[in-house]
Amino acid sequence: MDEAPLPPPVAPRRPSSRTFHGNTLADPYAWLRDPGYPEVTDADVLAYLHAENAYADAVLAADRPLIERLFEELKGRLKDDDAGVPTPHGPWLYGWRFRPGAQYREWYRRPKLGGEEVVFLDEPALAQDKSYFNLRTYSPCPDHRLIAYATDCDGSERYVIELVDPATGERLADRLVNTSGTPVWGDTATLFYAELNEQLRPYRVRRHRLGTAQDDDVTVFEEADPGFFVGLGRSLSGAFVMIQAGDHVTSEVHLIPTHAPETAPRLVAARRAGHEYAVTHQGQRLLIVTNDRHRNFRLVEAPVETPGETHWRELKPGADDVYLVGVAAFEDFLVVVSRERGLAQVRIERPDGTLLTVPWPEPAYAAGLGANADYRTDRLRLRYSSMVTPASVIDFHLDDQRLEVLKVQEIPSGYDKTRYRSERLEATAPDGAKVPISLVYPDDFPKDGSGPVLLYGYGAYGMGLDPGFGTARLSLLDRGFAYAIAHVRGGDELGRGWYEAGKLEHKTNSFTDFIAAAEHLIERGLTRPGRIAIEGGSAGGMLVGAVLNLRPELWGCALALVPFVDVLNTMLDETLPLTPIEWPEWGNPITDPDAFARLQGYCPYENVRAKAYPPILARAGLSDPRVTYWEPAKWVAKLRATKTDDHLLLLRTNMDAGHFGASGRYDELAERAEDYAFVLRCLGHARA
Repeated sequence: MDEAPLPPPVAPRRPSSRTFHGNTLADPYAWLRDPGYPEVTDADVLAYLHAENAYADAVLAADRPLIERLFEELKGRLKDDDAGVPTPHGPWLYGWRFRPGAQYREWYRRPKLGGEEVVFLDEPALAQDKSYFNLRTYSPCPDHRLIAYATDCDGSERYVIELVDPATGERLADRLVNTSGTPVWGDTATLFYAELNEQLRPYRVRRHRLGTAQDDDVTVFEEADPGFFVGLGRSLSGAFVMIQAGDHVTSEVHLIPTHAPETAPRLVAARRAGHEYAVTHQGQRLLIVTNDRHRNFRLVEAPVETPGETHWRELKPGADDVYLVGVAAFEDFLVVVSRERGLAQVRIERPDGTLLTVPWPEPAYAAGLGANADYRTDRLRLRYSSMVTPASVIDFHLDDQRLEVLKVQEIPSGYDKTRYRSERLEATAPDGAKVPISLVYPDDFPKDGSGPVLLYGYGAYGMGLDPGFGTARLSLLDRGFAYAIAHVRGGDELGRGWYEAGKLEHKTNSFTDFIAAAEHLIERGLTRPGRIAIEGGSAGGMLVGAVLNLRPELWGCALALVPFVDVLNTMLDETLPLTPIEWPEWGNPITDPDAFARLQGYCPYENVRAKAYPPILARAGLSDPRVTYWEPAKWVAKLRATKTDDHLLLLRTNMDAGHFGASGRYDELAERAEDYAFVLRCLGHARA
């Protein structure tokens, strides 16, 4: 699969340049950004994207039997009529299921004490005749008489909020457009939502009275800072609507009592740069997780009536070895979620001081809180999996400290966990940092350096990767692959310091950590250069692009999924929705010459050079508001014109989707089957 059956498309070069801090940036592929974005109608742009898709179709035609075989394998591991464990909420149990063959779920509820089940949202019907469909969320009103839900039908993440009466199936006339997709109830007749501006930034909160026109909705909060996004939530107690404003390092919370939804928002603590905090409510107090005194956060409480910082009382101090991730407050107990030695811990604290720690059965795992909708409860819903253990839904009973497994992910085509082995390794980075690696492989995997490996990474925004289960990767494991996750700096697996050591001026640690992980796998005899496929999406795609530039000889091929590879030009364009909010993560190259130099030094697009690269498959979404389609398009165009090899380079643009690719469960599998077929053929694997 090294050579293409026909010449690839060639994007014309059109002179374009800009100057910043005395540096001129030439960008001959800047024309691939449609000036009318987010509408994409430019004929030349569309022609190029269609040509790349046609080229990919032609190249992959010979592998169509393998792709179809992989698709059937992936599909065979999904339960056709799968269903979730119903979630208790008020007098009801809310649940979902798939009808056989359906791409999307249907959502139902039934009375806790027995009675007739009602389907209140039929996604297949809502998605009918649509090439893309996403139900972001649904939210019952306080008396459960109505349900608000938010949908996106083009992948742009511009959600429409509508309402349904579950008893009759009647849709109300209320229709709220251009929202972020988080309807939050005040009382039973009042909805709050965040509205998007022209740059798709959620910038203000509006209050909607049922039965009135959206034009009459009242603005209750508006964020003027272009670097801050606005979010909404409702306390589990049901007492408060919570308005959050912030970027990646600073936050601010305002509260509105749900029993008096026309009350002006009350500020908890005024923003200051670098201070992050989150709020929940229990009884007469607010519980606040804050990094004001320790970067790994501490827990404080404050009276509901006087929530300001001068009234904060410490409950749990910050600690170097305990990263406080969050707190959930129930009527009779508190749940504290933390990371310790890179793994999630869930502890339950009762008013009498009793401390219960949820026991996990394996030394490495992915775990946390599941769907918990009732404030008053005697059990806690949890989720659990590991690299070899399928996903489980578990209830922890507080009275007898018993774990009740409610569901284990079923794999209809069969799964025997004894056929696989999982390990936790550590690689040494150039500066001495120990980089965790989560690894799974078949029990007959060779240790002579001949084995193929898929190495995955992300490393940004403090979003840690847990060593959880994935059915798709079994198609690689069963063909003799190992699958590895490099927990590079930029994530928060080892605490807040691990995140801070992979951002801004330390960003290149993410790249060198990933390379160190690969070299460690080689040193352990698990693989060799050229036998490592790499994968990353979004900011993980930047990671892939950067290590392709730094050490192309290490990799057998690369999957770059909606890759953030044009970071310098994007951070120089403050008209894009995500640019100002991203400056605390990457730096502001517009005002800061040092940030400009740093970004220019590692930006994958800027650092494409005339040398050999391994085969690459890049994916884009035409309506993606997070990583715009032109980033991978420009990157691929520049690679084609610059690289010295004849290895495959494919660009797949989903013309009907955004950042998260195809929306249907089987359409998503079709994309994954293509990805894995690409990996198998590029590595010349005999057991394809």
